[in-house]
Amino acid sequence: MVNSSRSKKEKVFHPDSRKASQLNRMQLRKAKVAEAASKRTKKQSAQADIFGFFYHAIPPESTLSLEELHVIVRDVWLTRHDEELEQERAARRKGRPKSTKELKLEEIKLRESEEYRTGIDVPDLTHEATVKLFRKWDQKEVAYIHLLRFIRISGADPTSTVVSKPGEHHSLKESVPSQAINEAMATDNTLLTEPPSRFASTIMMMDGPLLS
Repeated sequence: MVNSSRSKKEKVFHPDSRKASQLNRMQLRKAKVAEAASKRTKKQSAQADIFGFFYHAIPPESTLSLEELHVIVRDVWLTRHDEELEQERAARRKGRPKSTKELKLEEIKLRESEEYRTGIDVPDLTHEATVKLFRKWDQKEVAYIHLLRFIRISGADPTSTVVSKPGEHHSLKESVPSQAINEAMATDNTLLTEPPSRFASTIMMMDGPLLS
């Protein structure tokens, strides 16, 4: 006797049938949506790490000076891979090609150094209202960062700044010269914050070892 509780046999469609084609398209859509969601999550996670660096650079009291902000970017952020890069170079035998890891580290350093030289957007840690607002961030929600004011700084002209993003929070709604905003073609380039001794643990936590 056939057991009445036995599940019904799954339907099998001819590979060239219209139904099979519809199912294939549905599976492709699902795969694309899942892939897009995964990329979004990874990007947001990376952004949270970057802004987290700036968050931990906020001084206990008051704000940073422009000079201190440059020191954080130039001497802490841009040099965070130097030790690991030297280890890769020392481990490479003479005459051997560079490892994937060494090439990756060099590419990151060159790209970020050029971004800093020509101009990079960073949270304005010299601005009291922005710093006060930044302190309230939960270090997770990337969308919160849009509330902050950003300035563009560059290694080529360390004494000048341009407000590139005035910030969307109502407390930051102050008059910013339209010419300054137009000159600052707001980009998503973002770097990070404070004296090396203060950031050693933060940098290790953010970056972790790169895989070869």
